[in-house]
Amino acid sequence: MAQENSHGSGPGRRHRADSSDSGSGDSGSGSGSGSGDGRAPHHVVVIVDENSNPFELGCAAEVFGLRRPELGRELYAFTLCSPEPRTLMRDGFFTLTGVADLGAADTADTLIVPNRPDTEVPRRPAVLDAVRRAHARGARLVGFCSGAFTLAEAGVLDGRRATAHWQWADDFRRRFPTVHLEPDVLFVDDGDILTAAGSAAALDLGLHLVRRDFGAEVANSVSRRLVFAAHRDGGQRQFVERPVPDVPDESLAPLLAWAQERLGDPLTVPDLAARAAVSPATLHRRFRAQLGTTPLAWLNGERTALACRLIERGEERLDVVAHRSGLGTAANLRARLRRETGLSPSAYRRRFGP
Repeated sequence: MAQENSHGSGPGRRHRADSSDSGSGDSGSGSGSGSGDGRAPHHVVVIVDENSNPFELGCAAEVFGLRRPELGRELYAFTLCSPEPRTLMRDGFFTLTGVADLGAADTADTLIVPNRPDTEVPRRPAVLDAVRRAHARGARLVGFCSGAFTLAEAGVLDGRRATAHWQWADDFRRRFPTVHLEPDVLFVDDGDILTAAGSAAALDLGLHLVRRDFGAEVANSVSRRLVFAAHRDGGQRQFVERPVPDVPDESLAPLLAWAQERLGDPLTVPDLAARAAVSPATLHRRFRAQLGTTPLAWLNGERTALACRLIERGEERLDVVAHRSGLGTAANLRARLRRETGLSPSAYRRRFGP
């Protein structure tokens, strides 16, 4: 995987392993080994097809295709491929040329499938076959926005969890009744298949993949360069069209910033309500309306993220991590970390620690 191949070159080909590198990434595992540990970067391949959306393509290139010298290592190798030498993008905005052919999909550790606004038009059989082959060999599959339709057409979502843009939820359920659609979230991580709800949610899912592959600290660095939140709370229910209330609630931003500076303190939901000068019930309604979550769930999520950063920076004493992150005890830390990341603290340290 680390060698240049004959699948194409030019502006669409951004492969960054030196020709002396060898070996392959961990297909579908999410380990995302970078060249900093002597192994080839995790290979991300994006299939671009006729009428694909340029924005999601740009999101993929921004997250996975750019060099990041500030991190001191290469995270990903990145390739664009297409079933045709010339691909007309959405609404004829431009024509994409000079990218690899569809055979490049067979080298991907992570394969991002094509999306487009005309979801009723079937995908090319060659594209669907490439998706099926990637799934069969254990590659990680990603669909941005209407990319969920491509995955469903290929049959790899049967019996699986997924999301799609809220405007297409009813149509998706009608066409693919065996898929468990979750329309209220920004993205769904179902292990080796991940889907993002809308165009901007491609960034949320991209950063989630970086976090899953390299840890919270690296994901935060990438998000700062993007000037985009490393983790947006809530889901796309925030964006579904609805009447504007006559008197909107005040923003939670000042309260969230205040709480984030005090995660190690024994903060409770009543403490947050008192700071906001509202009742706990009113605070709960505001969190639900603005973030799509509860105050307690938000607080636990922020504390777990802080615990991850402390482990990544080298703190080995679990009681210290639990105390400084506000999680209280090492037992609670273990439970929260396993729930959020699927890893024990020791396993998390082995994967993401210094």
